[in-house]
Amino acid sequence: AKNVVRSGDCILAVNGKKASSKDELVKMISFCKGEKVRLKLLRDGEKIEVSIKPVRSQEGVYQIGIWVRDDIAGVGTLTYVNGKGEYGALGHGITDADVGSLIDVHNGSIYETTILEIRKGQRGQPGEMSGMINYKDEYKLGTIKENTSVGIYGTLTNMPEELEDAAAVPVAYKESIKKGPAQIISSVEGSRRAYDIEIQQTDYHSEGNNKGIQFQVTDKKLLKNTGGIIQGMSGSPIIQDGKIIGAVTHVFISDSKMGYGIFIENMLEH
Repeated sequence: AKNVVRSGDCILAVNGKKASSKDELVKMISFCKGEKVRLKLLRDGEKIEVSIKPVRSQEGVYQIGIWVRDDIAGVGTLTYVNGKGEYGALGHGITDADVGSLIDVHNGSIYETTILEIRKGQRGQPGEMSGMINYKDEYKLGTIKENTSVGIYGTLTNMPEELEDAAAVPVAYKESIKKGPAQIISSVEGSRRAYDIEIQQTDYHSEGNNKGIQFQVTDKKLLKNTGGIIQGMSGSPIIQDGKIIGAVTHVFISDSKMGYGIFIENMLEH
């Protein structure tokens, strides 16, 4: 498949038949009897067709030498939910780690996650929250309908217990954000709580739309537990003067105490 199929291609069909999963693709290729197969691909928004002759492996199975992924899972933080049950999360899109491109999400689900381990952030190495996703229906919170550069969006079908009695907060737009104290809300310790940060500066014209707020973690407990901002905290709402102003999006690789956030209006206007 070298120079025929490229990293980032989406496989739509094999010999004119729709391939909707990895298992279906493997079966279609294995039944080719060594004859060339036609793959219909979606590449950079354009549908094209390529031809490949499968090779018989030592196990006697016909293969075309590509690595395919048909699902993805990860840990992130819910940013907001409105009165209609519509939510926004992450503050940035779900991207393919190998090609760096935004993944085209057809459908997905969000679940309550149990955090099992926290790896602290260190200079040059971002930390990470490792969690266990329980796929039972009672842990399913809702659907994922959109994956965009400013977050993922969908509808909640089950409200998390911690949010059932949570009070609504007003929205503050970027012009009203001040340098100084603020909080982020996250669940790194297994329950939802606020942690102190200091807004350092704002950039109304930030490239990529999700680095408009620059802040530093000042909360001693959070610094002790995580070293600052770690992977999995993306989407944590940023609160100032009782209003939501944004969401955590990135950490400084050189200093885990420092982080970036997206303006909440960018998420609301997606």
